[in-house]
Amino acid sequence: MAAGGFCKLPNGTVVVALNLPSPAADVPAGVRVLVHAQNRARALTRLRNLGLRAVYLRGNTAPPTPDEITAVLHHPDGLIWRTAPAGGVLPVELWHPIRALIKRPAASA
Repeated sequence: MAAGGFCKLPNGTVVVALNLPSPAADVPAGVRVLVHAQNRARALTRLRNLGLRAVYLRGNTAPPTPDEITAVLHHPDGLIWRTAPAGGVLPVELWHPIRALIKRPAASA
């Protein structure tokens, strides 16, 4: 089970944060994914629609920080990631759009 959590915003939407194993080979051990959506179910559906099928949120053990909430609210897609913190040390890394993590194979002719 991946660590994660959520935060309900005053306007009724939620920000969901999940620590997941990396789906890409060129990314280190894990990633922290943030999703902004109308509710928790829609946030998880957005991730599942991108191919992350086994994504579940049970509990609220690692909710998003205020800085993470600000980052995802200011991103046009509302779906971002960066390397997960290792041993409680925050990485010095900017947030990336989700399409940089999930690369679709090019169609060969």
